[in-house]
Amino acid sequence: MNFQAEKDWAVTRLSVERGRQPAFLSEAERDAAERLRADYTRGSLMPSVAQSWNFQPRERSVPGGARDLSDNAIDARNRIEKAVAAIGPELSDLVLDVACHLKGLELVERERGWPARSAKMLLKAGLGILARHYGFTGAPVRRASAMRTWRQADARPKIANR
Repeated sequence: MNFQAEKDWAVTRLSVERGRQPAFLSEAERDAAERLRADYTRGSLMPSVAQSWNFQPRERSVPGGARDLSDNAIDARNRIEKAVAAIGPELSDLVLDVACHLKGLELVERERGWPARSAKMLLKAGLGILARHYGFTGAPVRRASAMRTWRQADARPKIANR
């Protein structure tokens, strides 16, 4: 990405302190957006504007299918799916549009028919959820693989013959 687009990125603009005003987005929220964008790029999900000069013939039954992706790209896509699921369907499109497709907040509001400055608050909420999912905040991340038990907290197992 070129420098001008990086400077104009909505997440970058919202992460900068203005005078004595603190930045609107926290460091964890900014880092979460950058990590999602990096995975989006690694997952080969960015639209290609250049012609492919790869002269390897493709299998006709699977044009541009999963066989053309590297393991890193597949892993990145899996991470994106988990992140989008963590954000939820209400906010995931907004976060993807701003963080990955580099759309401005005003454009997103116009496209969706939202009131002015509403995307800013929703983006903060979505990135906060994403930061918690990535473990960037102090809040504990609930893991599905965590050990669960039906015993009470103070229960002790009984050992036979003791």
